[in-house]
Amino acid sequence: MSSIGTGYDLSASQFSPDGRVFQVEYANKAVENSGTALAVRCKNGVVFGVEKLVLSKLYEYGANKRIFHIDTHIGMAIAGLLADARQIVSTAREEAANYRSVYGTPIPLKYLVNRVSGFIHAFTLYSAVRPFGCSVMLSSFGPDGPELYTIDPSGVSYGYHGCAIGKAKQAAKTEIEKLKMQDMSCTDAVKEVAKIIYVVHDEVKDKNFELELSWIGEFTDGKHQWVPKDVADAAEKFAKESLEEESSSEDEDL
Repeated sequence: MSSIGTGYDLSASQFSPDGRVFQVEYANKAVENSGTALAVRCKNGVVFGVEKLVLSKLYEYGANKRIFHIDTHIGMAIAGLLADARQIVSTAREEAANYRSVYGTPIPLKYLVNRVSGFIHAFTLYSAVRPFGCSVMLSSFGPDGPELYTIDPSGVSYGYHGCAIGKAKQAAKTEIEKLKMQDMSCTDAVKEVAKIIYVVHDEVKDKNFELELSWIGEFTDGKHQWVPKDVADAAEKFAKESLEEESSSEDEDL
């Protein structure tokens, strides 16, 4: 993180001599210290999967979720600082509610992404504030089919077929690239998403985690919903069995 001279990381509004904004890079590091979140865009919807690290056995199960409902037709998954993410969630919900109030229709996801991206980017422009230490993924299902976008702490947004953010994003992206997403249904994708989360989870450093799963598609009438418990349990079982099969086959090869 060093550069020519010193003190260029004290303000989010200042460039270093080689054109970098260090506070944005530090925000990206905060995201990389978080549990992995990933999303897969299938032929009939989008599936979110989040590895929520459990840092204490005393935590209540299901607390501090990292998947949010923004509107009935839009879901969000986050990686990074949860407190920062809640501010973005609040802004996104406000934008969605204002659009529905003014125009009488649900907000298009692309429009919402542009508004939220601008809000996040504004926090990289002024010395009185700091960038948000989180990345977010937004999904929807509309007349044009499933949509998936990711916004970085810099305020840059991209559309994706499959994406991962957080600690093991590179390993997760490699696994996602192996999938034939356009041919998969969301039911199949849930199993694959759960498997990827279990594959990239580091059992040595992070022993406990909760798997959060949600989806949106034509089978949910375009509404963002949590994956039903029986489907989620089946996906987790599939993931664990797949890992055991892989480890046993590796042992046989040795």
